Amino acid sequence: MKLKNAIVYSLAIAVAVLVSGQQAWAAEEVSSEGTKIGILTCKTVPETGVNLIIHSTVDVTCEFESTAGGGIEKYKGETGVGLGIDLNINRQETIGYTVFSADFKAGTYQLAGKYGGVGASATLGVGIGVNVLVGGNKRSISLQPLVLSVSTGAGVSAGLTYLYLEPDK
Repeated sequence: MKLKNAIVYSLAIAVAVLVSGQQAWAAEEVSSEGTKIGILTCKTVPETGVNLIIHSTVDVTCEFESTAGGGIEKYKGETGVGLGIDLNINRQETIGYTVFSADFKAGTYQLAGKYGGVGASATLGVGIGVNVLVGGNKRSISLQPLVLSVSTGAGVSAGLTYLYLEPDK
């Protein structure tokens, strides 16, 4: 039992260090003129996940609601752990991101693109997680957790995470 606690605490410390470093990097990537432009909510698509322990992927559907007007933009894509540990069973997840950008135009599907960063989660019945990602249009968009992700199932994951989005018109 003590070894298990030591592993969990070590993972938590490593993720905290990675997240704080990623947030500093994300702050540099989005200029000082960057502002909150909306909320992106993504849900995993059941029965689409592939889990290879150190690499995983699952399809997502997302909705972006802009604070600058322009209505709701719908996206589809995939997310996962590109390098790290991912030991999850029957996991379904909803992640809310606060979206920051320096040069956003509502209604143009600017969130389409590739994002990379760090993340971690733990689930046993109901779980929580955190992700910080940067990318999109000329790496000018930062996705940071609005709240911790909410998941159901069982497992743990931590490592370099990614999100790929394309318009779902």
